[in-house]
Parts: sequence; C-alpha cells; structure tokens
Amino acid sequence: NHDLAQLVETSDEWVVTRTGIRERRFTAEDEFASHMAIHATENMIAKHGPQVLDGVDLVILATSTPDALLPATAAIVQNHFKLKAGAFDVIAACPGWMYALSAAAAYVKSGMAKKVLTIGSDALSKILNWEDRGTLVLFGDGACAAIVEAVPEGYGFKSFVLGADGEGAKHLNMRCINTTLPDGSPLTEKVSMNGREVFKFAVRVMSSATREAVAKANMQLTDIAYFVPHQANFRIIDAARSSLELPPEKVVSNVERYGNTSAASVGIAMREALDDGRIKDGDDLLLVSFGAGLSWASSVMRWHAKTF
Repeated sequence: NHDLAQLVETSDEWVVTRTGIRERRFTAEDEFASHMAIHATENMIAKHGPQVLDGVDLVILATSTPDALLPATAAIVQNHFKLKAGAFDVIAACPGWMYALSAAAAYVKSGMAKKVLTIGSDALSKILNWEDRGTLVLFGDGACAAIVEAVPEGYGFKSFVLGADGEGAKHLNMRCINTTLPDGSPLTEKVSMNGREVFKFAVRVMSSATREAVAKANMQLTDIAYFVPHQANFRIIDAARSSLELPPEKVVSNVERYGNTSAASVGIAMREALDDGRIKDGDDLLLVSFGAGLSWASSVMRWHAKTF
C-alpha cells in the first residue's frame, strides 16, 4: 500500500480500512498470464510429481488477461508441457476459474474427457489505470492450477450455480474491439469500475448464490467445513459470512496479502488452506465468486485428498 501511495492519493490506512488489502503482487514487465499459468502448473508438479499430468486430455484456462486473442493462452500452456490435449480459454472475469471447473466437471462426467488441467491466471496489472485509485489498490496478479478427474463415490462436486446479469455490464468493463456497449455506454481503455454498485451486487449475490448451491447439493450451511469466497474485499467477505451465519473460523481469507487476483483468487485461497492443513479429506467446501458481466458462480464440493 505504501508503494501505491507514491502513485495515487491514498494511504495504507485508507486501503486497509475499506478493503482489508495490505499488499499484492504484480508481474514483471515481460511476464504475462501464460507465464503464471505455467508456474502454477509447475508448482503442482513439484508437489505431486510429474505423473500428475499423465493422461491430461483437455486444458481449460480462465483469464481476462490472455496473452493474445489468438492463440488461446491455454494452447500456450498445452504446448509448453507437450500435452496431447485440446485447449481453450474461458473469459468470465473473476468467476472464470469456477466456470472452468464446472466445464471440466461436465466434460469428465459426460466422458468427453478423462483428465482436465484447469487453470486460472490473471495479470491484471497489465490492464489497470495506474492513475485510478479506485481500481489500482484492489487488484493483484496470480494463478492457480488444478486437475479435475473422476473421484470415488461421495466425493467431488455436489452442485454448481452459474449466473450472469448483462444489465450490469456498464458497472465493470474494459474495451477490446468495440468502443461502446449495445446500450451506448462507453467502454474504457483500462478497467473501469463503479465500486459502489459492484459492492452492493457482490454482497447480495455472495449470499444468494451460496445458499442456492447448498440447496442444490441437498445440504445445510451447517454441513460446510470451509467457506472459500472470492478474495475481492474483506468487507464483502465478512458481510457474506455474517449473512450466512458462518463463524469466522470457517472462512478462508488471504485478501490482505494478494488483493483481488480475479480468476486465480479462489484457487489460491484453497491452495493455502490445503497447505496449512485446514482442508482435509472429506471436508465439504462452499466456493463462490463474482465479477464483471456482471457474473457469479458458486459450488459445493467434497474434497478428495488424492495421492498421485
């Protein structure tokens, strides 16, 4: 926060009070989403061994900051690891990795794929307006990687809830080819956000989408071992926790160290909770994310601690 205070009118106290964020990571000038996606996959290999990629037949990469429109960033990752696999990107803003997880689960369940490398990677520092305090202090760069494949009966994804409301597109956007939305609202060169409207949307949808996911899984909120929300703002996370009447110890939060890493957010939080021993085999997890679109995704899953 002190570094950013040299660029825009802000302070550590201002940022922490409003967001809970104390620090974030930015990629180097020559590092992009593909580099972080490859590093995240390499970290997974280092933890589980090279056999973790054996049999991967599909790569799905969620990002709002692809290296290029063509080719897909997923194809760059596929080529790096020399996988005999299809590859495509998902652009769904911050819920992107959860959208990718839902697609991967559907591919595996249908038999169209057996093993899916599912990545979230966003280099948001590349698309920020470095003179806009309202967005600059919120975002960081990061990536996560996971394998989605068949698991024993009783484990895995119990439900998915995916949603979007294009009416809210004007509240959080950035241009690519067009200069306006269909309603004439301007699209900006860098990320633009109406913080007040997005905050209200986030608090509302974090509660409604999680309740819907729990109901679809035929479970109760009391069954949930850990709530793993999108790490956008601690005030949003805490408001959702309070609405869901979950105790603080059931919430996984690392927003103070990384800020909002968009599609990587939920995956990074899960990884840290696994590394420190909080999430254990058989734990029921409640995941939720929200972002531009406006869009959202939630899921209930039972963790399977597979040893590769």
